[in-house]
Amino acid sequence: MKVKIVNRSAFDLPDYQTPLSAGMDVRANIVEPVTLPPLGRATIPTGLFVELPAGYELQVRPRSGLAAKYGVTVLNSPGTVDADYRGEIGVILANLSDKDFTVKPGERIAQMVVASHARVEWEMVDVLSETERGSGGFGSTGR
Repeated sequence: MKVKIVNRSAFDLPDYQTPLSAGMDVRANIVEPVTLPPLGRATIPTGLFVELPAGYELQVRPRSGLAAKYGVTVLNSPGTVDADYRGEIGVILANLSDKDFTVKPGERIAQMVVASHARVEWEMVDVLSETERGSGGFGSTGR
């Protein structure tokens, strides 16, 4: 699938790190390092603008390496870029650790996944069908 992209960053386009990767790594398009204090957050620009086809979204997700090693995550994970958005893609990074984390220019800060989605029309009813689980909530399946 081809997706139109404008790259106003100083870095290469996002790419897949392995042949079977679902996400493409995206880089911080910053000139100077940005330090996130413990529990701090910042929107990091990417310099990327996309034109997605109708029925698709671009999901911005954390990189597992940053999360596991440094406690840094994408705050609104997954962030959604809608097909009608034409602005720059920004990544809201949050430092959940107890140490400063410095984002360096060109650092891989998140991954992006293009995914299809369905639009729904709500159908008002008075009763829903019965299932074995019923209205059991979190943890109700015993797992």
